[in-house]
Amino acid sequence: MIHKGTQTLETDRLILRRYRVEDADDMFRNWAQSEAVTRYLTWQPYKSVDEARCYLQWIIDGYADNKYNWMIELKESHEAIGAIDVISIREDIACCEIGYCLGERFWGSDYMPEAFKAVIRFLFEEVGMNRIQATHDLNNPKSGRVMEKCGLRYEGTMRQGSRNNQGLCDSVMRAILKEDYQADHR
Repeated sequence: MIHKGTQTLETDRLILRRYRVEDADDMFRNWAQSEAVTRYLTWQPYKSVDEARCYLQWIIDGYADNKYNWMIELKESHEAIGAIDVISIREDIACCEIGYCLGERFWGSDYMPEAFKAVIRFLFEEVGMNRIQATHDLNNPKSGRVMEKCGLRYEGTMRQGSRNNQGLCDSVMRAILKEDYQADHR
C-alpha cells in the first residue's frame, strides 16, 4: 500500500476534502447534534459547536499520520453535510473499515453512495487496498443499502457483535474486494 492520506476527491455534486475547524457550525447543525443521525452510532449527539470544534481539531492534528478523514461538502453551496472516514486499517491484509454519517435532511439524495464510491475508487486505485469493509446495525437497513449501492457484499451478521447508542446490536458485515471492484469497472 502507498499511504497518501486524505486527498481531495470530487464527484458530480460533492467535494470530499480534509476537515477544517471552520466546519464546526455546519457539522453541529447538520448532523452532530442530531439524535436521528447518531441513533445507530457509537457517540452521543453533541451539545455544542465547541464539541464539534474540538473534534475537528483532533482529526486535523491526525492528518500528519496519513489518516483518511473526509468532510463531505456540497459543490453548489460549499456546505458541509456529512463525513466519511477510514476508521481502521489492517496493513497485513491491506484492509480498511469505513464509517460515515450524513445530515438527515440530505438522506435519500444518494449523496452518501456518491461519496463512498469515490472513497472506494481512491483506496483501491491510489492507496492499494485489497479489501474495504463496513458494518451496520441490523436495525439500520438504510445504511446497508448505501453499502450495497457501492458494491459491498453481505458477509454475515454478528449477533450482538457491536454496541451503539441503542445498546448491544446485531452487526451486519459487508465488504468489497479489489477484484470485485475491478470486475465491475472493466
